[in-house]
Amino acid sequence: MLFGSLRMNLWSGAVGFVLTFLLSLNSNLLVTSLIRGLIASAVWFLLAFAVRFALGILTRPEKPASVYPQSDSNAGQGKGLGSHLDLTTPDEGGDLNDLLKPKPDSEPLQPADFKPLNPPKLVTSKDPEELAKAVRHLTDK
Repeated sequence: MLFGSLRMNLWSGAVGFVLTFLLSLNSNLLVTSLIRGLIASAVWFLLAFAVRFALGILTRPEKPASVYPQSDSNAGQGKGLGSHLDLTTPDEGGDLNDLLKPKPDSEPLQPADFKPLNPPKLVTSKDPEELAKAVRHLTDK
């Protein structure tokens, strides 16, 4: 099911190690670069398994129809059974036209009498002098 051999994984890990080691050597210590290279090598090695598995599935040949067992119960029936597919649909143009035409029997809907919205008015029961004092008090802060 896997495509290729284990050498592909080893080469992938080696490439990951070299690239990561060389790119991190400029900005890190030698030991840090080696550790990061080894980690990258392991990651690239495992990624190569995933790529090999995907390639193995994609390149796997399909089984021919002769490999699958034939049932003997359908042997006496028609030879071409299931080999023809009829893709024609019935004409439904008349039904669509009937749906688009308005029906003469139906009565138009009578709109209800329109009444504008009449919200209650907001009336303050406070004295204007008290309101002015409150505004002056709030603006002083």
